[in-house]
Amino acid sequence: MGKKRIIQKTKEELLAETEKIEKATKKEVAVLPSRKVREGKIYISTSYNNTLCSLTDAKGDVITWVSAGSLGFKGTRKSTPFAASKVGRTIAERAVKMGVKRVAVFLRGIGAGRESALRSLAGLGELEISSIKDITPLPHNGCRPPKPKRN
Repeated sequence: MGKKRIIQKTKEELLAETEKIEKATKKEVAVLPSRKVREGKIYISTSYNNTLCSLTDAKGDVITWVSAGSLGFKGTRKSTPFAASKVGRTIAERAVKMGVKRVAVFLRGIGAGRESALRSLAGLGELEISSIKDITPLPHNGCRPPKPKRN
């Protein structure tokens, strides 16, 4: 194997990349008059590869959603706490734009962005968080163990 080259980005490339991410977070959301809701639920699903947030009404019908991939993060950067905080901030801004006042937050998964997505969601200050619940699935007895090895 030859030498490994480390690609270093210039300041202009880094600024262009951050502008692209900011532009993706500022996408306009079409708000239908019939979809005005006051209370909703926000589901934050974090995995080792991505962070997903979806805003639903009280019945559970999805109104809007955001993922780290849809904001322009690629590869391993999708699973970072920074990407998760951007996702949380974007879903909070969309919820406020739609007129949502109170939300219940449901966390699922064991990714790196759990805490940062929740902190950025709460840090906006315009949403009243009524409850935070962890709905990560837990196995009751697990998978069936393998048969014992025969000699």
